[in-house]
Amino acid sequence: MSAPAPQEHNHQQDALRSADLSELLGHVHTCWDNERRSLSRQLHDSLGSSLTALTMHLGLLMQKLPQDAALQDRANHMKKLLGQIVETNRQMQLKLWNDKLEFLGVRVALDELVTQFGEQRGITARCSLPEEELDCPRSHGIVLLHTLEEALRNIDMHAQASEVDVIVDDNEDEVMLTVKDNGVGLAGPVLAGQSAGKFGLRMARERAAYLGGTLTLAAGAERGVTLTMVLPKSASPL
Repeated sequence: MSAPAPQEHNHQQDALRSADLSELLGHVHTCWDNERRSLSRQLHDSLGSSLTALTMHLGLLMQKLPQDAALQDRANHMKKLLGQIVETNRQMQLKLWNDKLEFLGVRVALDELVTQFGEQRGITARCSLPEEELDCPRSHGIVLLHTLEEALRNIDMHAQASEVDVIVDDNEDEVMLTVKDNGVGLAGPVLAGQSAGKFGLRMARERAAYLGGTLTLAAGAERGVTLTMVLPKSASPL
């Protein structure tokens, strides 16, 4: 049997290398997700519980303080500062890992993310989800949530949009996420490859590919951009 031609051999090597890199990247993402989840839990269980105890102790001390204006003012300042630290800790936990994904499910996590985005940015954000919880592996839910976070982040930073529609379809074979905006379109800096933000979408595309899926970007019918991620349920990581 004759040896493969040099060009064919190179193609085989490139395919193997691409598969190896995809598997490595998928492993890195899994380890990264687990580490972020662990750090978030530590912030909640250790720092969060300590801050809660401090808040209670401070409240008791304030009840025992003399009615001295300077002391009361200082105590109120400490209470306000402690409240800011508690909120900062909560935000750090959320950025590291969205626990709603674990305790309330993918559907609730996606819906609340879209609702909060619209309220905080002052734009119209609509979300269409299946009536029941998504029937997909945990890995798919993580990728869906991270991809939506990245899509909304790019819309906020670059799209100049006033409306966003998020649609999730769940059928027997696949789950599909669609994010549409009415912004400046594919001429935006992230989508044109002129910003460091483009790497977020590239990573999302790689995460989809690792699960056997795809992520595509297309110009809207009139304005804006449509992001579509399709993840097959039967596919297993490479």
